[in-house]
Amino acid sequence: MTTSPLRVPHRIVIVGFGMVGVRLADELARRDTGGALDVTVLGAEPYEPYNRVLLSDVVAGRTDVAAIAMPLPDDARTTVRREVAAVAVDRVARVVLADDGTRHPYDHLVLATGSAARVPAIPGLDDAATGPASGVRMPAGVHALRTLDDAREIVAATVNTPRAVVVGGGVLGVEAAHGLASRGLDVTLVHPGPAPMERQLAPEAGAVLTHGLEATGVTVRTGARPSEVLVVGGRAVGVRLDGDVREPGEVLGAGLVVLACGTVPETALARAAGLPVERGVVVGPDLACPTDPRVYAVGDCAQPPEGSRGLVAEGWDQARRLAEHLVSLAAAPLPAAPPEQRVPRREHLRLPGDGGPSMAVRLGTLLSSRAPSARGVDARGTDVVKVKAGDLSVVSMGVAGAGAGTAPGQRAVRLADPAAGRFVEAVVADGVLVGATCVGDARVAADLVAAYTRRTPAPVDPAFLLLTPVMPSAAPATSPEQMPDDATVCRCNGVTKHDIAECVADGAATADDVAEKTRATTGCGSCREAVCGLVDWLDRSRRSDDTSAVEVAAPR
Repeated sequence: MTTSPLRVPHRIVIVGFGMVGVRLADELARRDTGGALDVTVLGAEPYEPYNRVLLSDVVAGRTDVAAIAMPLPDDARTTVRREVAAVAVDRVARVVLADDGTRHPYDHLVLATGSAARVPAIPGLDDAATGPASGVRMPAGVHALRTLDDAREIVAATVNTPRAVVVGGGVLGVEAAHGLASRGLDVTLVHPGPAPMERQLAPEAGAVLTHGLEATGVTVRTGARPSEVLVVGGRAVGVRLDGDVREPGEVLGAGLVVLACGTVPETALARAAGLPVERGVVVGPDLACPTDPRVYAVGDCAQPPEGSRGLVAEGWDQARRLAEHLVSLAAAPLPAAPPEQRVPRREHLRLPGDGGPSMAVRLGTLLSSRAPSARGVDARGTDVVKVKAGDLSVVSMGVAGAGAGTAPGQRAVRLADPAAGRFVEAVVADGVLVGATCVGDARVAADLVAAYTRRTPAPVDPAFLLLTPVMPSAAPATSPEQMPDDATVCRCNGVTKHDIAECVADGAATADDVAEKTRATTGCGSCREAVCGLVDWLDRSRRSDDTSAVEVAAPR
């Protein structure tokens, strides 16, 4: 009688428990319902995973710390070790060594180490210029908004100081400056470029954004850079400026300095292990390191062929694709071997034959099934930049910024209305929208995002994209009956009205219930109001239908 070879779980170690690490663990748990995988996650921070994208909302006071927590993977085969940092990788023995002395063997290793805040090397910050991750403390009152502790310390500092300086006018800097101003602080945003967010916005759009920030109480200083952080008694008291300044050595007094100068991928672990590292950990289209196919990198620390924008949707897309790949490896059939070679060996459990994938897995199919090529994966839908700054609407996607629409085959149309605080640009190629910028018009922005991510055919005259809605969007939650079933409500996770309706029909009564099943609202959070409104409407409709059915069935 022939005996089937023994299969044991496929060991996967994930280093990093940030937004991408926790998403990968969750994707694996949702797909592996038959016990093919044994997953261990090492996270250096002591907290439950949290939504780092919403830290600026915490600073602004729009969101409570408790509200940004992310759920842990609900799977008995997933072991999470919080406050345990990986310190070395032995690729020969395939073991990860941790700072608590534990050893974690792996069949496949995933690096999701993220990135650290970039700290400029200027007087006053010299000792901290290698970044907060180095463990060197910055002067009191100086913070880089990167972690939950950073957000808490910034909020605490707002109680004791009336003035703040935000260094860096990228997305995070704009959000932080707006948030601090909303708390009543006198805020100055210092940016070396000609306008905030010049990587995403054309000069005219940047000018509209500048006016919008100033209208909310933020003073914008462009063309200037900090030459020194003034420190007295170990505490920051101001920032000295260089560049386009009003007078030589101009000083901005401030007891709070927030650094939003970009990020640096955390690659020390990979570099020490002998893996190829440039700006990030070099990986191929399959997210595997070219010199070691058992090691992968995802999120901010990874450098795939198509490049990295540092957006969470991009990291989540990588997590979906990698989870699908790792589960397929664990499900691979065993090769036949002659009797003399049948020795004990590590094999894999097969996937369950019964039951379909969960809703969250199905929702990710469109993105996760995109075929990688030598140039990477089409990033459309994961490259939408949206600024969270209250009523100040700024959205950019695809081909955008200075020079947008100048490539062969592209056509750009724009509407610049500085007096009304509005700038809209749409770039069309091959009959579809390939990029757009929208400042000051949330309704048009929602329509452009929908057209871009879903590849809706563009009008013959692209000018109609600037003002006329091209399709129903998630914005009008007050009239959900007019939304088609396939209208996308949560862009970050690809959740439609139909998906939410299915959840409500299955008993979901709140937005949190829907989030548990579909992950809607767990990304940038901008869709929460729409999801809440839609759930309430669907729940009322369901109860109304039930009441009508009872009345019809009742004897007269």
